[in-house]
Amino acid sequence: MDDIVIVGAGPVGLMLACELGLAGVRPIVLEKRAEPSELPKANGLGGQIVELLDHRGLLERFSVGSPFSGRAPGFPFGGVPLRFEGLDDIPMRLLLIQQPRLERLLTERALELGVEIRRGCEVRSLSQDEEGVTLELGDGDRLRARYVAGCDGARSLVREQAGIEFAGTTDDEGLLIGHFKTGIGVFDSLETDGLRPGWNRTPRGRLLLTSLHEGVLIAGVREPGIAPDGPVTLADFQAAVRRVWGSDLALGEPIWLSGTVAQARLAERYRAGRVFLAGDAAHLFPAGGSALNVGMTDAVNLGWKLAAVLRGRVPDTRHGALLDTYEPERRAIGARTLMQTRAQAMMDRLEGEDGALLELLTEVFALEQPARHLATLLHDSGVRYGTGGHPLTGRFVPDLPLEGGGRVAELMRAGRPVLLDLGAGVTLDDDWIEVVRARCDDPPAGALLIRPDGYVAWAGDGDPTEAAREWLGLTASRV
Repeated sequence: MDDIVIVGAGPVGLMLACELGLAGVRPIVLEKRAEPSELPKANGLGGQIVELLDHRGLLERFSVGSPFSGRAPGFPFGGVPLRFEGLDDIPMRLLLIQQPRLERLLTERALELGVEIRRGCEVRSLSQDEEGVTLELGDGDRLRARYVAGCDGARSLVREQAGIEFAGTTDDEGLLIGHFKTGIGVFDSLETDGLRPGWNRTPRGRLLLTSLHEGVLIAGVREPGIAPDGPVTLADFQAAVRRVWGSDLALGEPIWLSGTVAQARLAERYRAGRVFLAGDAAHLFPAGGSALNVGMTDAVNLGWKLAAVLRGRVPDTRHGALLDTYEPERRAIGARTLMQTRAQAMMDRLEGEDGALLELLTEVFALEQPARHLATLLHDSGVRYGTGGHPLTGRFVPDLPLEGGGRVAELMRAGRPVLLDLGAGVTLDDDWIEVVRARCDDPPAGALLIRPDGYVAWAGDGDPTEAAREWLGLTASRV
C-alpha cells in the first residue's frame, strides 16, 4: 500500500507533493493530462504563499525572470485600486509568474525530492475503508493508498466520489479571456477608441484591457447570459468584442484564448475519512485573484500534518486529532476569502447611480486603516488559528532579523517545527523539533514555537511542552 496519492498536478497538488517530499514522504501524483498545460491561467502569486516560498528557500529561484517580486505597492479590490505606498509594514507580497512556469518549477522541485508524477493517468473512481483508499484508473490499473488528496480542480472527481457537497452559486455573466502579442504602445492605439486600461463598461457588458508583461495585452469580455463552453476561437472573441463595444478592435496576435464562468463555492467538508480536498476542489472564488494563494497554503497546512502521521512523528492515538485540525483551520480561511471575493464581485458590478457607492468606497479605501485591513484580507484572510495566549499565537511568524544577518524565514527551510529561543532558555526534547538559540532587537517573546507551515504554536517565556502536545500532536518534555 502506498502512503498517499495526490490527484492533480496543478500548482496546489505539486506544492503538496513538495511539502511531503521535503518531510521524507514519497507521494504519487496522478495527472490526467499527458503534458503540462501551457495556458497562462494565472499570472502571478499574491499573499502569504510568497512568504512560504521564501520559507522553503524557493522564492529567489522562482523570481528569476519575473517582472516583479516584492512587497505590493497596491492591489485592485473590486475595481477600486488599493495603494500601499508609505505603509511599510503591509504584509501583502507579489510574485509575477505565469502558471506554466510556476508548474514547471514546482515539478522540478518535486522531482528533486523524489516525488513520482504519473501523467496521462486518469482516476475513474475511488472508494475507501478503515485501512485505506482504492483508486481505479483509466488504464484498468488500481492503486491502494493510506490517504488521498484531491487537488483536481473545480470539477473534482475526488470530491464527488467522496460524497462532499459543493454548495454555492454560478455567475450569470460569462467571461472570455485572451492574451495577445502586441506592440509596447498598445494602450496608445486603444485610447483613440475611447478605451482605457482596466474595465470599460457599456450597456451590453464590460471589456477588460491590461498588461502584466511587456508586449502582451490581456483582454477580457464579460456579457450577461453568456456561458462559454468548450474552446474559444479568435472569431468567438472578436464577435464578443463587437457585441459589447460596438466595433472591432486591433488587439494583436492571439497567444491563447479561453472562456469561463465565475463561481462562488465552498466544500461542505475538507475531509471525508482518508480523503482530503485542497485548492479549487475545496473552494471557488468569484473575484480577486486569491485562488492560488489560498490553494497553495492549503497544501502547506495539510502537507506537514500528513507527513507527521505517515512518518510516525505522531503517536497512533493522535492521528485523528492532528489531521482533524486541517478542515477547521483551512475552511475558515476559505470562508473568509469567499466573503471578500463575493464583495469584490458585487463592487465590480456597480454602475449608473449605484456607482456613487464605488466612489465613496474609493475615498474610504484610500485611508490608512481600511487599506491595512484589506491588505490583511488579501494576504492571509486575517484568520487566527486558535484563541488566547500570546498575541502571536496562531498567527504567521514575523520574519524577525536575527543577530548575524539571519532571518526567521531561513530557519524554516527543512519544513520542520522550530523552537526559536530568543533568551528564555527553554528547550524541547524531541528530535523532530529544531531548537535554535538566537538574538534579535526587541524580541516579541522569550521564545517562539513555530509550526512547519510558519504559524506560531506558542510564544512566551515558560514551558512550551503543552503547546507541543496540542499543536503538533507530540509527546514532548522539557529538558
